[in-house]
Amino acid sequence: LSNKLRLSSKLSPRNPPSPTFPSVIEETSPVEVEEDGDSEQNEEELDFREKGKIFVGNLPLWIKKNEVAEFFRQFGPIKNVIVIKGHDELERNMGFGFVIYDGDMAEKAAMKAVEFDGVDFHGRVLTVQLDNGKRLKGRYADRLRWVQKKDDDGHENSRSKWHQDREDSRREFRKVVESQPENWQAVVKAFERINKPSRKEFGLMVNYYARRGDMHRARETFEKMRSRGIEPTLHVYTNLIHAYAVGRDMEEALLCVKKMKGEGIEMSLVTYNILVGGFAKIGNVEAAESWFKEAKERIEVMNAVIYGSMIYAYCQACNLNRAEALVREMEEDGIDAPVDIYHTMMDGYTMIQNEEKCLLVFERLKECGFVPSVVTYGCLINLYTKMGKVSKALEISDSMKKAGIKHNMKTYSMLINGFIGLKDWANAFSVFEDVIRDGLRPDVILYNNIVKAFCGMGDMERAISIVDEMTRRRQRPTPRTFMPIIHSFARAGDMRRALEVFDMMRRSGCIPTVQTYNALILGLVEKGQMEKSVAILDEMSRASIRPNEHTYTTIMHGYASSGDTAKAFEYFSRLKNEGLELDVFTYEALLKACCKSGRMQSALAITKEMKARNIPRNTFIYNILIDGWARRGDVWEAADLMQQMRAEGVQPDIHTYTSFVNACCKAGDMERAVKAVEEMESVGVKANVKTYTTLIHGWSRAALPEKALKCFEEMKAAGEKPDGAVYHCLMTSLLSRATVVAEERAVFDGILGLCREMADREVNVDMGTAVHWSKCVQKIERGGGEITEALQNVFPPDWNSRRRTLEAVVSDEDDDDDDGGEEEVD
Repeated sequence: LSNKLRLSSKLSPRNPPSPTFPSVIEETSPVEVEEDGDSEQNEEELDFREKGKIFVGNLPLWIKKNEVAEFFRQFGPIKNVIVIKGHDELERNMGFGFVIYDGDMAEKAAMKAVEFDGVDFHGRVLTVQLDNGKRLKGRYADRLRWVQKKDDDGHENSRSKWHQDREDSRREFRKVVESQPENWQAVVKAFERINKPSRKEFGLMVNYYARRGDMHRARETFEKMRSRGIEPTLHVYTNLIHAYAVGRDMEEALLCVKKMKGEGIEMSLVTYNILVGGFAKIGNVEAAESWFKEAKERIEVMNAVIYGSMIYAYCQACNLNRAEALVREMEEDGIDAPVDIYHTMMDGYTMIQNEEKCLLVFERLKECGFVPSVVTYGCLINLYTKMGKVSKALEISDSMKKAGIKHNMKTYSMLINGFIGLKDWANAFSVFEDVIRDGLRPDVILYNNIVKAFCGMGDMERAISIVDEMTRRRQRPTPRTFMPIIHSFARAGDMRRALEVFDMMRRSGCIPTVQTYNALILGLVEKGQMEKSVAILDEMSRASIRPNEHTYTTIMHGYASSGDTAKAFEYFSRLKNEGLELDVFTYEALLKACCKSGRMQSALAITKEMKARNIPRNTFIYNILIDGWARRGDVWEAADLMQQMRAEGVQPDIHTYTSFVNACCKAGDMERAVKAVEEMESVGVKANVKTYTTLIHGWSRAALPEKALKCFEEMKAAGEKPDGAVYHCLMTSLLSRATVVAEERAVFDGILGLCREMADREVNVDMGTAVHWSKCVQKIERGGGEITEALQNVFPPDWNSRRRTLEAVVSDEDDDDDDGGEEEVD
C-alpha cells in the first residue's frame, strides 16, 4: 500500500526506511538508521541515478513505448523509453516506466516534464518524478531472481498455468467474441487461456483484430499461427487482407494477395470485395476498377456488396455518371439494389450539390418499398446544410419527426454545422439544447462544433467552459477541440491566453500536433506579428515536430502581405529543401509577395516554374497576377491574362473583373473598363461595391465627375450600399471639379445631394479628409455658402473647436496659391 501511495506523490521521502529488514529497523537507533539510509541512498545515486531520467507511474497496462515517447517528446529529444514488462504476460506492462532524455538540455527537459505531474494520459492520471534509482534497482534485482528461477528463500518459482480443459476454453473464447466484442481485453484474455489454439481460433482472432482495424496485431496473430505449423486457409488470408484494408494499408494487403496466390489459394468474391472497398476508401478509383473487372472475369455470380463498393468509389470521386452506369448494369444483371446503395448515391449527389437528382433517388427509394431511415433523412439534411439552405434542412428535420424518426448525433451535428457556416450562432446553440433535451449524450464531434461556434462569435471564455464540461462528462478533448480557441486568442493578439490554452491542452493529455502549432502561427500572421510566428518554429523544433507545407505557406502569406519578398523566398527555399510538396497554395503566397512589391518579372518566372511542375493556374493565381499588373497600370498584360484564363477554361470571378477594371482605370482606358463591366454582367457575375468604387475612382481620375456620379446612382439602383470609400472618392472628385468650373450647377447639386445622403446615413469623415475638403470649399465659397453648411454635417464632431486654427492655415496657403495660381491651373 505504501508503494502505491508513493506513486501519487510528487516528492519522495528524504530518508525512506529500508523495507527489506523491518526487524533491524526496530532494534537500531535513529542515528544508525539515518546513516545507513544515507549511505544506501548515495550508493543508489552513484550506481543508478541518470541525468535527464524521469519516472512515469500509473501508465495504462496496454500502452506501448512509442506512445509514451510521442507524449514526452514535446519537452525535449528522447534517448530511450523503458516500459517495465510483467513477469508472465510480456505483452503487457506493469504500469510504470522511465523516460531518458538526450542531449545537453536533458536535465532541463526532465525538469520540465516533472512539472506535468498529474496530467491526464489515456484516462490515467500520470505520476511524473525525477528518478532516484531505487525503483530501477529493485526491479533489476527482481528480474535477476526471476531469470535464475529463484525467490528470496532459494525456492524454484512456478509460472502461471493455462486452463487444462481445452474445449471449455475454446467455447468460452467464442462466447466472449460474440457477446463482448467491444471489450478487447476480455477477448484477448480468453484467447490466451486456450491451450494450443487451432486454426479456427486463430482465424477468429485475426477476424476480430480486422474488424477493429488493428492490422499489426492481426499480422502478429497470423504469424504466431504459422510458427506453430498451422497453414492458413482462404478464410484466414481474407481476414488478414480485411485488417489491412480497414487500416488503409493496401500495399500490405496486395502483398498478402500475392503470397496467397503463390500458395495456390484462389481468391473468393469476399476477398475481391474487400480489395475494391479498401481502394475505394483511400480514393484509388483506378485500382478499385481493376480488381472489380478481375472479379467479373473470375467470379460467375456477382452480388450487390461488391457493386456497392465500386459505386461508393465513384461517388467519392464525384464521378456520378459512372456510378449511375454501374447501377444500371447491376439491375440489368438481376441484382436488386439494397438501401445502402441508395444512400451512397444520395451522398454522392450531395458532394456535387445536385439537389434535383438527390431528391429523385429519395423518391425512388420510397417507390421501391424501402422505409426512409435516419440515414436517409441525414443525407438530405447534409445536402441542404452544405448548400447553405438551412431552412430546407429544418423542413426535412420536421418531416423526419412527423415520420416518427428521432435525430441522432450525426444529424444534429449537420444542423449545427449548417448554422455555423451561416454564422447563425443563436440557432446553433438552440440545436445543441435540443440534443440535451432529447436525452442524447453529446459526443466529442458535437462538443467541437459548439467550441467552434463560441470562438466564431468571439466568446472564447464560454468555449473554455465547454472544454471543462467535456472533462466532467468524461469526454476526452482532442487537439481539434483546442485549435479554434488557440487560433482565436492568437488572432486577437492575446498570445498569453493562447499559450495558456496550449498548456491546458497538453495537461489534458492531448499531444500538440503540427496542426495545433499551425493554428498559433495563423493567428499571429493574421495579426501581423511575424517575429512571434517565426519563433513558434523554434518551439516546434524543440518538441520534435516537423513543420509541414501549410506551416511554411502561412508564414509566406504573412511576409507577402507585408511586402517582404526576400523573407517569402527564404521560406519557399526551406520548404523545397526539406522535401515538402509544392502545391498551388505555396505558389499563390509567393506570387502574392512578388506582385505586391511590384516584381512582376519574378512573378512570370514563378508561373513558368509552375508550368514545369504541371501545377495548373486556378482563379486565385490569375487574380493575383492581374492585380499585380493593375497596380502598374499595364492594361495590356492584364488583358492578355484574361485571354489565357478563357483559353485554359478557368472562369473569371468578381475579383478577376474588378482587378481588370482597376487596370483599365489606372491606364485611363475607361471605355475598356465599361466594356469589362458589361461583359461581367452578361456572364452572370454581379458587380459589388468594390467594382463600383474602382469605376468611380477611374471616372474621377479622368476628370469626369458627371460619369462618376452616374455610376454612383447605378450602384444604388443595383441594390449595393455605398461605403465610406465611395463617398470619399466621389466627393473629392466633385469638389476638385467645382474649384475649376465654379458655374457648373450639376456639380453643385451633386455635392449637396451627396452631403445630405451622408448625413442621413451618419457617415462622418476623418480630420484629414475634412481639412482637405475645407481647402477646396474655401476656393469655391470664400465667404461661406450652401456647400460649406452642408459639409459641416459630415465633418468630425470636434471640427468646430479646431476651425479657427485651420482657417488661419488655409488663409496662409491661399496667399501662396495666389502667387502661383497660373502654374497650378496649368
